[in-house]
Amino acid sequence: MQTSMLNAALVPGNLKRHRSQPALRSAATLPGSAALLAIGLMAAVGQAQAPASPSVSDADQLVRSGIAAQQHGDNRSAIEDFRKALAIHPQMLEAHEGLGAALAAAGDLDAAIAEDKRALALAPDRTALLMNLGTAYYRKGDFRGAQEQFESVHAAAPRDVSAAAMLSYVYIKMGREAEALDLLTPLEPANKSNMDFEYILAYSLIQTGKMEEGVTRMEKVAETTHRVDAYVIAGATRLHAQKMSAARADLEAALRLNPSIPGVASMAGQACYALGDMKAATLDFQAALRLNPRDFEANLDLGVIRLKERNFDDARSLLELALELQPNSPIGRLEMAKLDESMNRFADAATVLESLVKSEPNWMDAHWDLATAYYELNRPEDGKRERAIAQEIRFRTQKDPSGTN
Repeated sequence: MQTSMLNAALVPGNLKRHRSQPALRSAATLPGSAALLAIGLMAAVGQAQAPASPSVSDADQLVRSGIAAQQHGDNRSAIEDFRKALAIHPQMLEAHEGLGAALAAAGDLDAAIAEDKRALALAPDRTALLMNLGTAYYRKGDFRGAQEQFESVHAAAPRDVSAAAMLSYVYIKMGREAEALDLLTPLEPANKSNMDFEYILAYSLIQTGKMEEGVTRMEKVAETTHRVDAYVIAGATRLHAQKMSAARADLEAALRLNPSIPGVASMAGQACYALGDMKAATLDFQAALRLNPRDFEANLDLGVIRLKERNFDDARSLLELALELQPNSPIGRLEMAKLDESMNRFADAATVLESLVKSEPNWMDAHWDLATAYYELNRPEDGKRERAIAQEIRFRTQKDPSGTN
């Protein structure tokens, strides 16, 4: 009844009919039951005009909405929802935690760190928050900040693989690979099927000089997960160890997965070159130069191949660019001297080689080529001297292949 009367009082026609009197009088001036009726009418008007205050349930709904937005990759909406929830309930842990995660996902790491700290003030021992804060510090490049958080989690839960792995990444970034290895090794028996764990353990082994142990694990990770970076690390390690067939297999596997990774085609070309497969090496170096025309190794090694093919024009342009990129490269300078000798430019070759034997006095090849240049320049005594030096270096190397004596 009160609702229908209220609606009737607001109808413009009724106001017209009572133009000479006020639509409502003060309750104090109305007699008896009329006063009670007026009080009820005014209460109804007040309830209709005053908006309801947001409640904790509204904040809960906003948090749920923010989480759903995060799950769909809509970080902007998630951030807005979490902030609205905090405006209602400033001490709401879930909203602080969600906002920190959404800010980090959006790339606002400073704001994420600040929000994670607010959340930790409410729940100092919450492991997930410590991990989130440590990860934000890690992404920002603040490895000491990350170390503090991950060490806290590891101290509380020594068998927590995620914390141990992240702490190991931090140690590696700080040049403390041995500590990473010490941290991970006791956990391996229970985590051999965890390829993320095996990846960081393999990397730690490689970085601490345990190359065979590390690269074997890294290849297992690569074959199991088809991770391109695992194949690249394994291939680069094999290449460094002069295990060219294995290096070629790993690097070619990486290229099949992603042919656009800078530097990988160049390394694959080096492995093919060392194995004598000049056709495959050429194709790899050409692919590397399409990705990066200023790839030093690709320019240098393809220049050497062109020199062997006696394609002197291409060889010179490639070697010149290689030396522009690394002017002090010994092998680049030697190959340029060889090119000059091949084109009968012996004076130019001698100038390069004289500089080279000063900077690399124990390099047999440089002395041999300088001897050749001197003989061609009709300087036999100088040629004999350089040849004798080259022979002495060869004798010393054959006697002690390690070069330690």
